[in-house]
Amino acid sequence: MNYRHAFHAGNHADVLKHLVLTRVLAYLQRKETPFRAIDTHAGIGWYDLTADEAARTGEWHDGWGRLAEPFSPEIEDLLAPYRAAVARLQERHGPETYPGSPALIRSFLRPGDRGVFVELHPADGALLRERFSRDSRTKVMALDGWTALLALIPPKERRGLVLIDPPYEVPGEIERLGRDLARAVAKWPTGLYLAWYPIKDIGAVDRMAAALSAALDRPALRIDLLIDRPDDPTRLSGSGLIAVNPPYTLAGEMEVVLPALAERLARGGYGAFRCEAIGRAD
Repeated sequence: MNYRHAFHAGNHADVLKHLVLTRVLAYLQRKETPFRAIDTHAGIGWYDLTADEAARTGEWHDGWGRLAEPFSPEIEDLLAPYRAAVARLQERHGPETYPGSPALIRSFLRPGDRGVFVELHPADGALLRERFSRDSRTKVMALDGWTALLALIPPKERRGLVLIDPPYEVPGEIERLGRDLARAVAKWPTGLYLAWYPIKDIGAVDRMAAALSAALDRPALRIDLLIDRPDDPTRLSGSGLIAVNPPYTLAGEMEVVLPALAERLARGGYGAFRCEAIGRAD
């Protein structure tokens, strides 16, 4: 309950998470049938990069800020939904605004789609509710995110996405991510899940991914982006996502874009990436 994403908005972890999220949302839009997007740890919706929290850390300068210079046309094609969603939000709230995942999700919702945003922090939840109260496509809930993961699935649309992005303040949450994700997939096997994790202790991430791979009876991807050497477990050296039931296009897209991001976001000259299949192969 002490974690406030405002201090970290737009950092390298957000770049990876939001790029993958927007690629998946764009894929879900390909079919006319409605979908539901559930965000289990939603935050406040969007962030002011000039506010005290973001200015104090300045993390966005080495994340979103490094994307100001264009990439090659091939990379820019993959970044286009992400950039467009940020631009739409900035048109409404100013050029120093950066979206959290609820704002990104909302920008992809069509009239029949639904977004459910879960936030337990009282102040953050109240602000989130205020910001989305006029949109009938969205609902804000005050609920523990881990509880929401299992309580809100399967949705009535039977098609959609669950984003799991906990703060990792409590010891053992990396292991819990793997266990609870496996339980969620067993309850809603056809759901599309994106589960984010920080990379500090790379061994803990490896163990979680291996255990989850053994437990899953569905295809999944492990997507890692390292911006520093993973040799100090007290330092955030990167982040990653487990994508369960990923779009068939996602692995190929990541193989194109991850090398460019690793090079652009590298700290101290070190950048690396991983995109590998886990779980049951298609």
